[in-house]
Amino acid sequence: MKKIKEKWGIKSNLQLIIIFVVFGITGSLSLYVSAPILDFVGLRKENLSPWIYQPLKLILIFPAYQVLILIVGAVFGQFKFFWQFEKKMLFRLGFKQFKD
Repeated sequence: MKKIKEKWGIKSNLQLIIIFVVFGITGSLSLYVSAPILDFVGLRKENLSPWIYQPLKLILIFPAYQVLILIVGAVFGQFKFFWQFEKKMLFRLGFKQFKD
């Protein structure tokens, strides 16, 4: 845990626990909201082949996760940490404007 705290610039064990909780909640929440979002745009499980619906759901989970991690992180008082985390990930995905 010491290496993770040093790498992420975390000072306390409580902050580390909060960050792990945010990751857990966000992962579960992104899975939970992906189906209703697809349903909202008219792409229902009953109307599509599983070979189309499941990949669409998986593709939707990624952007949903990116937004939700900032929201949930802010609720838990860790917006600054997760915004830095997001900028680093977006930069690695090729979005050069997010370089610090």
